[in-house]
Amino acid sequence: MAVDSLTLTRPDDWHLHFRDDVMLAGTVPATAAVFGRAIVMPNLTPPVIDAASAAAYRARILDAVPAGRAFEPLMVLYLTEATTAAQLREAAATDFVKAVKLYPAGATTNSSSGVRDPAAIYPLYEALQELDLPLLLHAEVTDSDVDVFDREKVFIDRYLAAIRKDFPALRIVLEHVTTGDGVDFVRSCATHTAATVTPQHLMMNRNDLLVGGVHTHNYCLPILKRRDHQLRIQRAVLDGDSRFFLGTDSAPHARNRKEAACGCAGCYSAPAALPFYAGFFEQHGALDKLEGFASHYGADFYRLPRNTDTVTLVRRPWTLPELVDVGGTPVVPWQAGTTLDWQLAD
Repeated sequence: MAVDSLTLTRPDDWHLHFRDDVMLAGTVPATAAVFGRAIVMPNLTPPVIDAASAAAYRARILDAVPAGRAFEPLMVLYLTEATTAAQLREAAATDFVKAVKLYPAGATTNSSSGVRDPAAIYPLYEALQELDLPLLLHAEVTDSDVDVFDREKVFIDRYLAAIRKDFPALRIVLEHVTTGDGVDFVRSCATHTAATVTPQHLMMNRNDLLVGGVHTHNYCLPILKRRDHQLRIQRAVLDGDSRFFLGTDSAPHARNRKEAACGCAGCYSAPAALPFYAGFFEQHGALDKLEGFASHYGADFYRLPRNTDTVTLVRRPWTLPELVDVGGTPVVPWQAGTTLDWQLAD
């Protein structure tokens, strides 16, 4: 029998882009309305590379949290080839830096300062393992001779398998997993390895990007893959595997930058993130698995206490607006114009 109300431990978003400056006035309230905490990506311009820049960015985010909301941004350092062990130690000593992010140079938005050769920074992995600071991976190679649909698999084969073997105590998150190869890798690791899962990679495959025209608002990086990869990601989540947890990768871009000759990669899912996931789990008869995925597994992996308050979703159909204002910037939300069954209770 269908349920009309669902109360969950307040969830967290373990992969999120707030952007910066004026956009924070729109992105932060959209997330803080639902989530208790969020792992905040550091790929700003310039990037967040040390504890001082993380503290300054955190302060800007907290200034945008609506009055009366309890929301905690969890900060991440942007790993570069110039990062030092001393910078990592300083960050680990704070109470707000919770991870570092490895972007291969050129892999996605604002990644030009990223790492050119992930095999060349082993001393930094050693320091992260010693400090027990998680390594978050945009797990794609960027070589021009590697097909864009194969980039995740090649990264796993070329780099990640060796990093996992050589640093067995290092906590690693394969961010926004997009392939069955990524799922299989995470499931092959007994401990210290996890993956975040976005709503678009659960709900869509590359047909939704390319069939009937190029659907620019479904364009993200890593790019949507074949349906068989989508089904394997779905299976991991529906199995209730605690190594897979919620990370929206919500990433807003101004409408004119998405709807352009060379549209930016990113799906702004924050305005309806939890209803998206709830709709997916209900469609598959697995609403009982939503709370673990959204509220428990990520906190456990990051060794943080689970939230103690709750949120309630109610069955009340509503239509996503065609356009939202994000700090004065017009942004098309992911799945704009569609009707969703679930929404946050008043």
